[in-house]
Amino acid sequence: MKKVVLKVELHDDKIKKKAMKAVSGISGVESVSADMKDQKMTLIGDIDPVCVVGKLRKLCHAEILSVGPAKEEKKEEPKKEEKKPDAKKDPKEEYAELLKAYEAYYNQTRLQQYPYHYYRTVEEDPNGCVIC
Repeated sequence: MKKVVLKVELHDDKIKKKAMKAVSGISGVESVSADMKDQKMTLIGDIDPVCVVGKLRKLCHAEILSVGPAKEEKKEEPKKEEKKPDAKKDPKEEYAELLKAYEAYYNQTRLQQYPYHYYRTVEEDPNGCVIC
């Protein structure tokens, strides 16, 4: 679950209605709220922020303000006092993690093969017509 806050230039109710309809049609969106005063749109669900912005840019100017976890209700449990080490990661390690994630995503999308064209010869096509 993610909470995505977008800055959207909504000038009137007609554009707001179109934007809400376009965003609500994306799979994984659970709730949509728009604030005309601050020109912000908040989406909650399992969604890709880049996909959402791409869809909204067809209607109006849109930018990503923030992406974070959705606030969920927390059950009160007895807290255990544990000391966690406050070890900060080295920037090179963080970069390596991001690079590995990007490579995995890139390889996943690159390996999808789509047939761009399909051809059949006249002999294979029973409805083919040849004038001799």
